[in-house]
Amino acid sequence: MKSLPLLAAFAVGGLLPVVAALPPSRPNFLFILSDDQGWPMTSVRLDPDVSASGDAYYHTPALARLAREGMRFTSGYAPAPLCTPTRRSLLCGMTPARQRGTEFPSDFSPASHLTIPRALKAADQSYFCTHYGKWGEQMGATPAEAGYDEGDGPTGNKHGGYAGMPKSGPRNRPTALLEDPKLTFSLTRRSAEFMRQRASDRRPFFLQVSYYAVHEDNQTLPSTHRRYAEKGPPPRQMSPDLAAMVEDLDTGVSRLLAELDRLGLAANTYVVFASDNGGNHRLYDGDDHSLPLLNHPLRLGKHFLYEGGIRVPFFIRGPGVAAGSVSHVPVVLYDLLPTFFDLAGGRSPLPADLDGGSLRPVLLNGGRGDVARTLPALVFHRPLYGPMSHSALRQGDFKLLVDWKTGKRELFNLAHDLGESKDLAKANPAKTAELFALLETYLANVHAESLSAATTPRKGKSAP
Repeated sequence: MKSLPLLAAFAVGGLLPVVAALPPSRPNFLFILSDDQGWPMTSVRLDPDVSASGDAYYHTPALARLAREGMRFTSGYAPAPLCTPTRRSLLCGMTPARQRGTEFPSDFSPASHLTIPRALKAADQSYFCTHYGKWGEQMGATPAEAGYDEGDGPTGNKHGGYAGMPKSGPRNRPTALLEDPKLTFSLTRRSAEFMRQRASDRRPFFLQVSYYAVHEDNQTLPSTHRRYAEKGPPPRQMSPDLAAMVEDLDTGVSRLLAELDRLGLAANTYVVFASDNGGNHRLYDGDDHSLPLLNHPLRLGKHFLYEGGIRVPFFIRGPGVAAGSVSHVPVVLYDLLPTFFDLAGGRSPLPADLDGGSLRPVLLNGGRGDVARTLPALVFHRPLYGPMSHSALRQGDFKLLVDWKTGKRELFNLAHDLGESKDLAKANPAKTAELFALLETYLANVHAESLSAATTPRKGKSAP
C-alpha cells in the first residue's frame, strides 16, 4: 500500500494532531446520495442556459431550494456509471480505475485506506460519522470497517425493495404503493433523530443518507402515484411512477432541510446532494419511442460513459457558498473527501494516491476557480463491461471516449455539443492524441484493469 500519512495515525490506534489554528466551531456535513437519478431528473434546470437540463414534469421543491440557497454544478459527475464503483470511489477519494474496481467486485478494501470519516476525524476527533441507507454491493468493507461510528451495515439494493433481475418476461414489475416507499421516510426520520442527538451533545457530525430511491423497482406513496396518474403521459421515455418516486425522494430531502432549520444548524452545515450515476434509460416499456430519452439532452444513461451515464445532479449549500450560484467547473464525487477535510479545517498533507481535489476554492468564490488535482483531468474507466469496453477523460470542455474493443476514439467539445453527437477526432487529431496519451499514461500508472482482464476470473458476482 502506498504511503498514507493520515491513515498511519489510525493504524496505531491514535489520531493525527491538529497542526494549525482552527476555527472554534466545526461545520457539520449532510451528504445526501440518490440512486440512479439522472442529470435532468429534477424540476430545476441544472444548467440555467439549457432548458432540457430540468423538467417541469418532476416536482422537486427541495432540490429547487438547494439551487436557490446554494450552488449547483452544471458539470457534476459520478465517478462511474453504476453504483458500487461510485460509492467506493467517493468514500476513498480515488477513481475506480485506481481501485481496480470498475465493476462490482474489487480486491480493493476501504478498510485499509483513508476514507471520508477517517479524514474528518483526523481534522477533528470529535466528529461523529454515520451512514444510513444503501451502502453498496460488494464494497469490500462494512461502514464500521470504513471508519463510521454508526451505520446500517452492508446494505444493498434488495434492502430497498429491489427484487433482482427477472429470469424471464418484462424487466419492469408493477409499482408497489407503500407508506414507506424505498424506505425513504423511515431513513429520513432516523436521520432527523441523529441530527437532534448531535445538536443535543454539541458534536460536529458527518451524516451520509444514501437513499434507495430511485433505483428500480418503482415504489411510491399512493397519493403521489395518483397525482402522476392524473398528470398524463410524461414528456420523456419514462414511467410516471419513476417521477412519483423522485418526488417522494425530494419530500425526504425537504424534511431533512426543515430539521436543520428547526435545530438551528443550517447556517453551520454543508448540505451536499448528488446521484451515484445517471438515470437508467433502458427501463422504458412504453410504445412512444419518438419521445426524448430519459436523460435527454445527454447521450444514453446508466452503464455507459457518455454524459447520460455519469453527469448527475450536484448541489452544495453551506457556510460561504453564495446563494443561487452556478458553477461550470467540472467536479466529481471523488473530490468530496479532500473537500470535506479542507472545510473541516484539516491541514495535514493528504495521501499522494488520492485523485480528488478540494472544491473549497470554487465553493467560496462564487463557483469560479480551479480544483487542484494530481491529474488535471477527470478519468472514467469501464473496460470490463460486455456491451462496451470503454474509458473517458474530460479536460476543460473537451472529452475523449475510447472504445477498447474497436480502438475507436471519439472527441467531443461539451461546451458546444452536450449530446455528444459531433465527433471531432478526425478534425482535431492533435487534441485527440494529447488526451489519449494523458488517459493511457494514467491508466498504466495506476495499474488499471484492462480489456484483457475480462477473461480473468474475478471475486464475487456482479449485481445490476
